[in-house]
Amino acid sequence: MDINKSIIGMVHVGALPGTPKSCHSLAEIIEQATSDAQKLEKGGVDAIMIENMHDRPYLNRKVGPEIVAAMTAVATKIRQVVTIPLGIQILAGANKQALAVGHSAGFDFIRAEGFVFGHMADEGMMNSDAAELLRYRKKIGADRIKIWTDIKKKHSSHAISADVSIGEMAKAAEFFLSDGVIVTGNATGEEASLNDVEAVKAVTGLPLIIGSGINEQNIAGFWPFADAFIVGSSFKIAGNWENEVELERVQDFMKRVSDLRKNS
Repeated sequence: MDINKSIIGMVHVGALPGTPKSCHSLAEIIEQATSDAQKLEKGGVDAIMIENMHDRPYLNRKVGPEIVAAMTAVATKIRQVVTIPLGIQILAGANKQALAVGHSAGFDFIRAEGFVFGHMADEGMMNSDAAELLRYRKKIGADRIKIWTDIKKKHSSHAISADVSIGEMAKAAEFFLSDGVIVTGNATGEEASLNDVEAVKAVTGLPLIIGSGINEQNIAGFWPFADAFIVGSSFKIAGNWENEVELERVQDFMKRVSDLRKNS
């Protein structure tokens, strides 16, 4: 997948069976997810990523077979109705499961948290899993699937690695064979620090992806430094990640991107 200045739209899959906020059938969840995916593709995004963000509070690394089965069903249907590249994240830090689902559904990449350097997440301590994850990818024959990795991830405390700069983390991710690094703000919808982005860009040749807080107003500032932009909240009704995708918001955003591409 060529991610040169790509816009990756988010599908936040509805609360899955067995999770605290679950209130819809799997068929209804699939219908809403595919509708969002189709609006994103129609609006002109370059790729789509799906995520079980409504499953809060999230389990730490280990999700049940019901989550894997449901995400596989959602992923398979979306792969049938859109033609652009697809990615997946399974919260929280269920990177092996995401890789397995992505591989079975014909996806192109996953987003992995906790790849290098342990951190304290909302869900508790999350140790790094690069070694296990890459061996698992080899084991199941999924080498074609790219693994993009968060560094100094949002919604987390990094006190235990406070003496390690974000640039050093990026270099560690590259050394541990990441396929791309993701830089975020402190929380969903919050923009990344431009200083952090510049620091990462200066030390690694890996693709650099902005993972939160991108909107029509601020994307120009990040445009020279990033290779791709993950956009969620800005594409949703009222700019709220919990709402469904609004086609007009996607189209307006992509018009701004088109202007940036013409002037690059």
